[in-house]
Amino acid sequence: MKGSLIIIAFFFLGTLCGLFHLLPPEVTQSNMSFVALSALIFCVGISIGSDSDVLHTLRHTDTRLLLLPLCTFLGTIAGCFAVSLMLPSRQLSDCLAVGSGFGYYSLSSIFITEYRGAALGTVALLANIARELITLLASPLLARWFGTLAPISVGGATSMDTTLPIITRYSGKDLVTLSVFHGFVMDFSVPFLVTFFCEL
Repeated sequence: MKGSLIIIAFFFLGTLCGLFHLLPPEVTQSNMSFVALSALIFCVGISIGSDSDVLHTLRHTDTRLLLLPLCTFLGTIAGCFAVSLMLPSRQLSDCLAVGSGFGYYSLSSIFITEYRGAALGTVALLANIARELITLLASPLLARWFGTLAPISVGGATSMDTTLPIITRYSGKDLVTLSVFHGFVMDFSVPFLVTFFCEL
């Protein structure tokens, strides 16, 4: 949760800097967001490439459980459809782009800002931070009411890092490998899905 609060603090700090023109025009009018986006994608590649244990430990996991990322994707898309019905002012593709961030707020919000503008990028940032916070705060209830796979699915891309400790506590240590695999797949899919829905 501390990491999410730090991200929110930096977001509001950046908003204030832009609102009161505290940064020189060379910074605000440059392609800095593209550079930051490229650096984030590079870091994602490093984190995925350096995790050699994922494929090794997956050999001992029930193959049916490996469909969990697909279930997370389908559930998120269904939720986006439902939300789009309640927000007639927003295109379905906007809702799908925001939802396909899967909790990866730093990467997805930059993509959406580049394609659809700062307003929707802000919505994506807050929606994906909310997904992480819900996982951190509601995992005990999710595991009790919907089963031990629910916290992993709700965690989305964060199930391999920031929400993994809380998932391990309430879903069990036997699902740690699945949680890491789930987060890995969701993490990897974010740039492709967000870009795809933004271009619709």
